[in-house]
Amino acid sequence: MFITVILSFLASVLGILYVPVLLMVACNVIDYITGLLAAGSRQDGGISSYRSMRGIIKKVTMWLLVVVGAIVDQLLLYACGVMGYQLHLTFLVACVVAVWIICNELISILENMVDIGIDLPKFLIPLVSNLKNSIDNMGDTDNQ
Repeated sequence: MFITVILSFLASVLGILYVPVLLMVACNVIDYITGLLAAGSRQDGGISSYRSMRGIIKKVTMWLLVVVGAIVDQLLLYACGVMGYQLHLTFLVACVVAVWIICNELISILENMVDIGIDLPKFLIPLVSNLKNSIDNMGDTDNQ
């Protein structure tokens, strides 16, 4: 019941950002675990507390990047409100940032699985990479 209360609270606070944030955190955890499992298979050898701490700091910083996206969203909502426009999208930039992070994490998880020795379907890495590239190119005005 306690978990349900926490998840319900988060859903009410985050709104449309709830699912991307949950997926991002799940991918962070899975990436960290698969990274630890793959560490023994890599040439640079084994688990290091320094690398482990850097990985955790990187994950937390990713969460902060979503917060930056949410701040940009709020600035856009405020600016549009001042100009008399009403936007109906609340966390658009933050959602795009979260999806971009999820794609990066999925690529890392798949690479970790390859390092562990797991055979992957050939389409999986290109599929996730193409999704990430599509998101990367969203703001690219040179290609339009």
